[in-house]
Amino acid sequence: MSYQARRNVLPFTAIVGQETMKRALILNAVNPGIGGVLIRGEKGTAKSTAVRALADVLPEIAVVRGCPYSCDPDGGLCTVCAEKKASGEDLDVERRRVRVVDLPLGVTEDRVVGTVDVERAIREGKVTFDPGLLAAVNRGVLYIDEVNLLDDHVADVLLDAAAMGVNVVEREGISFSHPARFILVGTMNPEEGELRPQLLDRFGLQVTVEGIEDPARRMAIVRAAETFEYDPDGFRQAYGAAQDALRSEIVAARALLSSVTVDDGLVEAVVKACIRLGVRTHRADIAVVRTAKTIAALAGRTVVTRVDVREAMELALPHRMRRKPFEEPKIDPEDLDRSLEDAGEEHDRTPRDDGGDATGEGSSDGHDGEPSPAAGGASHETVLPVGDPVDVGKMSLPERRDALERLRTSGRRFETFSAGNAGRYVAARYPTGTGDIALDATLRAAAPHQQVRDREGVAVAVWSEDIRERVRVGKVSVACVFVVDASGSMGALMRMESAKGAVFSMLMDSYRHRDRVGLVAFRGSGAETLLPLSTSIDLAEKRLESLPTGGKTPLAAGLVKGMEVLLRERQKNGEVIPMMVVISDGRANVPLAGDVRPEVLGIAEEIRSHGIRTVVIDTEETGNSFMQFRLGYCRTLAEHAGGGYYPIADLSAGLLHDVAVAERDALVHPV
Repeated sequence: MSYQARRNVLPFTAIVGQETMKRALILNAVNPGIGGVLIRGEKGTAKSTAVRALADVLPEIAVVRGCPYSCDPDGGLCTVCAEKKASGEDLDVERRRVRVVDLPLGVTEDRVVGTVDVERAIREGKVTFDPGLLAAVNRGVLYIDEVNLLDDHVADVLLDAAAMGVNVVEREGISFSHPARFILVGTMNPEEGELRPQLLDRFGLQVTVEGIEDPARRMAIVRAAETFEYDPDGFRQAYGAAQDALRSEIVAARALLSSVTVDDGLVEAVVKACIRLGVRTHRADIAVVRTAKTIAALAGRTVVTRVDVREAMELALPHRMRRKPFEEPKIDPEDLDRSLEDAGEEHDRTPRDDGGDATGEGSSDGHDGEPSPAAGGASHETVLPVGDPVDVGKMSLPERRDALERLRTSGRRFETFSAGNAGRYVAARYPTGTGDIALDATLRAAAPHQQVRDREGVAVAVWSEDIRERVRVGKVSVACVFVVDASGSMGALMRMESAKGAVFSMLMDSYRHRDRVGLVAFRGSGAETLLPLSTSIDLAEKRLESLPTGGKTPLAAGLVKGMEVLLRERQKNGEVIPMMVVISDGRANVPLAGDVRPEVLGIAEEIRSHGIRTVVIDTEETGNSFMQFRLGYCRTLAEHAGGGYYPIADLSAGLLHDVAVAERDALVHPV
């Protein structure tokens, strides 16, 4: 956790382009009740810069001096400040800038919500509350970079507090609450993984930013960066008037917001449009109306127009709409206009120029799909389409899968005891050497003995036999690498298309479980990692689209590459479970150094020695063979790797998916 107090930050009004992102941030600055903003985009597109610069255009706030919760002296007091005021004590007030608090990815729930004050517990024998991040960010801006990589449980806690405006702590013998009102801003690079829909829905607005392609504007960015680097004070002074003007607009809009009204007809139009667009969550309707009112307030109006509503829908709906996996969260302007037709022309009473600013830059949030990269120049290569994915949600699963499903916890991922200090604190036990002391349990164990112990000046005498450590549970994830045969033998029989479809479906299901998925392709004379281990279904889909076929079958190279990817991942995360899914006809004909068969089988045994679970999907076609004889090494490969073997000819598309998922789930929680 860190505060961004007078950091050397570029002025907000000096940021070139990205108007939609800046607009969404300003709307939340005027009305935090909108629910924050999620900013999607590639690295280097001014996401972090804009968030940190926002604080400088926000008006200063009055706070109770010395209060760890930055209480507002005019309301929203914590328990301590409320008791002081009730007793007639004057609250000492000071004014300061709004804080931007960064949330580190590795933050624990204890640091977010607060925990027992260890020092006071030992010194005075009192169990008191030590405020956490939610106390520090009250009335400020909480910035979560790479929010898609944040632990789900921590994200849930933060979003609950943001929605309620209060942090309620009921843990470790503590019962406490304090105000926690803040502007929530999350940024993410979609290629590094998506947010699950439940978390997406908790963000009021969403914008997508892209790199600017106009040369003149990019030159302006370079000049601004260079000028600011060598003369930050002069640069800020040059933008002082613009900063003051924007700050005044925010103050005026805040004052006007409570007077803004929205016609019932427009509210009805919003609701009907959301239904027509397939938006099921009621948060969407609320976010649209609140955003539209804020847009009107920024324009100096007290009546919401249809133009305001349209802009609000462009900001509040894309991430809540139903979309196919791998689709960008965007909204079709024509669909939006058609869905708003029910509003009627009578609701647009304000002249067009009044709502001129309300047109925004929403269209920039949408993305035209970029064409897949060229498949290469080899004359015998072809690129096959991705086969139809299995409908995971409607699948009838084998009995083994049903048994595994019943063992799930939280509906998302099996949980296991964590060896480190990560995970949720669920119980206490006698120590085994982790050093993660459970203070509450330790104090409870020591309490009955205080009358007979020599305290030697301390409030609580804790002996070694009193010590308890925390038992934590953490979510177990699987690192799954698909090693796909892209050689000509598969392409010639059009089996690659069905293999791609199977991988596509597995990626969909792996994304739901937050597993990390990679893709290795082998063909010609070697293998390459087309998709490093990631949770990004968008990037994975692009890689699958551009996967060519043709050439020989260097199976050994593919196995080695897949093994290397998994071993590197395990070096970074010792608790990850590695799994390799090999999809091939097994007709290896390109060795690394020696004979093909012993080399492939030797590599399989090495994979087994590293504890990597291998699943071999045999795509060899035997339909035209009189004796149904298989020429490939897939069955032998599976035996030497100690893995599962499944001939695709014996499986339906649904069963193929089931096998891979059941194998993965058996790793996480064997039955």
